[in-house]
Amino acid sequence: GGSQAGRTTSGGSSRGETGAGGRWWRCGEGGHRVPVPTDPDVEALPRGGFRCRLCQVSAANRPSLVEHLRGKKHRRLRSLRAERRAQEQRSLFVSGFARGTSGTELAEYFGAFGEVAAVVMDKEKGAYAIVELRDAAGRERALAEPQHGLSGHRLRVRPREEKVFAYGRPGRGPRREPLGPGRLEQALCQASDVDSQMSQLVGLLELSEDERRVRHLLVTLFQEVFTEFFPGCAVVPFGSSVNGFDTRGCDLDLLLDLELTKSLQASTRDAPGAGSGSGAEDSILSDIDLAVTPAPEVLELVATVLRRCVPGVRRVRAVPTARRPVVKFCHKQSGLVGDISVDNRLALLNTRFLQLCAEADERVRPLVYAVRLWAKQQGNPSGGGPLLNNYALTLLVLFFLQTRSTGRSISGDEDRAVVAGWDCSFPRDVASLEPSTNTESSLLAKFFHVFGDFDFTGQVISLREGQALPLPPPTAPETGDALKLGPLNLQDPFELNHNVAANVNEKTASRFGRCCRDAAKYCRSLQYRRKSSKGRAWGLTRLFQPGAVEPGAASAGAFLISIPLDGAGSSSQQLCQEPGGRGPWFWEVCDAIAFILRDVLKCSCTAGKPPRAPREESELPVDSAPSEELPTESDTEEPSVAEPSSVGSKRHLPEVTNGTTLPAKKRPRTNVPDEAANWSCAIWHRVWTGRRRVRRQLQQGDSPEGPDGDSLELEQKVSEAIVQQEGTEQPLQPLLRFEASARAASTRREMRVLLRLVPSPVPPSPLFRDFFHFLRSFLPATVRRRLGQEPTGCPDAQDGGDGEVFSTS
Repeated sequence: GGSQAGRTTSGGSSRGETGAGGRWWRCGEGGHRVPVPTDPDVEALPRGGFRCRLCQVSAANRPSLVEHLRGKKHRRLRSLRAERRAQEQRSLFVSGFARGTSGTELAEYFGAFGEVAAVVMDKEKGAYAIVELRDAAGRERALAEPQHGLSGHRLRVRPREEKVFAYGRPGRGPRREPLGPGRLEQALCQASDVDSQMSQLVGLLELSEDERRVRHLLVTLFQEVFTEFFPGCAVVPFGSSVNGFDTRGCDLDLLLDLELTKSLQASTRDAPGAGSGSGAEDSILSDIDLAVTPAPEVLELVATVLRRCVPGVRRVRAVPTARRPVVKFCHKQSGLVGDISVDNRLALLNTRFLQLCAEADERVRPLVYAVRLWAKQQGNPSGGGPLLNNYALTLLVLFFLQTRSTGRSISGDEDRAVVAGWDCSFPRDVASLEPSTNTESSLLAKFFHVFGDFDFTGQVISLREGQALPLPPPTAPETGDALKLGPLNLQDPFELNHNVAANVNEKTASRFGRCCRDAAKYCRSLQYRRKSSKGRAWGLTRLFQPGAVEPGAASAGAFLISIPLDGAGSSSQQLCQEPGGRGPWFWEVCDAIAFILRDVLKCSCTAGKPPRAPREESELPVDSAPSEELPTESDTEEPSVAEPSSVGSKRHLPEVTNGTTLPAKKRPRTNVPDEAANWSCAIWHRVWTGRRRVRRQLQQGDSPEGPDGDSLELEQKVSEAIVQQEGTEQPLQPLLRFEASARAASTRREMRVLLRLVPSPVPPSPLFRDFFHFLRSFLPATVRRRLGQEPTGCPDAQDGGDGEVFSTS
């Protein structure tokens, strides 16, 4: 410690010393030196402890760590990891061969490039194989070959993906650490470019091999149990677990296929001399005819079997009123949540189609994972969920790829299939698809650009046609039912009368387009394309932070709330007459903001100072300067009020009355607009939690002093009730402190005010993030209501459900 060169343990056999390359530890009588802090497998812990990442073992001090590094277990795992890496460097990933191709055929083909050590085939789908050669030179010769072919099929050959070595403890699989925002940000910031971030994102979010194994075991358990009651049935997984876009914690969707059971039951009943010896008579079906039993009764029967006969299953309930009736359940030991349906064969075809799309182009999965996580982080203010559901986002990505022709064209030999009257024909083999020569990059930025200006209300997105169709769409020929139209119209590729985004309201559709425009603008900046040299958020990391890429956010520490003003009130009429975005209307909006913060939410608000002016432009860091955005035509659509000057541009000094100019040192530069209001705010109570529950209690009260029809007065009483529940005495220190500044902003599409929140201290605490998520949806609606631009009323969804979702408790 300190300047001390080393220290001696009680035994005197170990001594620390400092070398030119960092700290070392001399051990044992032999005195060999072991690098401790510089070892990538060693992680320093607080209070002088260490942790071995390779063995997942903690050591209390340096001597204990050194003993572990010299132990057999650590040396064995290091040797095993080196062996695995050597295998990866000698192996090839091969796909595109015909189904039924054996490992011997592949070994004979690649034997021309070098001796083949082993061939590992994909047992589930037979879509790929790992070919390991004896030496790396043979692999390089195979990779240098421009084209490979086997039995008339063109092979796709690439290096085997290098995976992180994970040690599994005996008796149990290696458990993944929870993927929190901090760990995700840390992992993505270490990547070299955005493409590497997107590839790494898939590995961070997808299911691990152990998680897949647990799901497979659970499906096997269900199959064994249900076969006892429904002879000939099949339990088939579908959906996110197996369609190629799985994520941690995704539901386990199962189909209980009873078609063969119905056939066996009918044949047993019609067979002469059928008696009690048959399997159907001995099962639960002895008094039930599945062919004529209503679906709700079958669901209740399935739920009964789950409750009484499947170990570890709990919280079982049938949902016959759902669009696809299911039985929901939860598995106690694994924590998996899932559902079982008995009539959803379309989902199996849908799953196979998504598998085909994921295998057709290796860029599909990273793009889907990135868009899904972005939509989840942006959130839906009315419910706290993502902007769109995962299936709708996946179809949007596939449609985007269709329009850009980046993926393979689904035009191979089709396998005819008709399910429930719908034509579900599409190719099943990736090798039969036409190859694509398009190697376009930066797909994520182009995705946001396309859907930022897309006319969702005037068109129907059709993946079957590969284009956007005008309204109204053609009636589905299979059923004659028309597609349910809404603010966002996305047609299911198989069930043509199903609008995948039918539950999206107008506000959510508008918000989705606005978030796409904001993300597209951020993707044009250097902060997105260039890695920060100072360890700041960049690329996907900042894109996934809520509010960080909205217009005007110069740094990731700023939280922006956009207040659009497009109502029918007098203020909006005055606003339309002032295209510059300046005038009395702005101060009227600022008064409304101050009223909401001070009187409605009971915050302490005082007139604050303008935000600290940034350093001179020549000193601004490369990765945080607001002028890094590349100039495009769409930049003219963003806020045009008091934008900061571009780097390197000259300013004309203003003239005073005598015709001279002021010296530059007397005019500090600032990025604060002329029309701006600033407050210093403090929050003393959790007024954002449980608002719906308190509001409901006040509305149902019979007291004559109960709240009247004024919604703002009701919100005030809700805050007062929450304050009284926490105690009328003010705490010694506030829960949160932050600086707020508002400025006018105008675009070609709308007029609005941007409220910028800067928490103190920085980085913000999780409590501040909870408050910001609540305020982002609560403040715009109440401000507009204060200005008379929206009808009065207290929608329960304005605080994000029950308000409890924003609580850290």
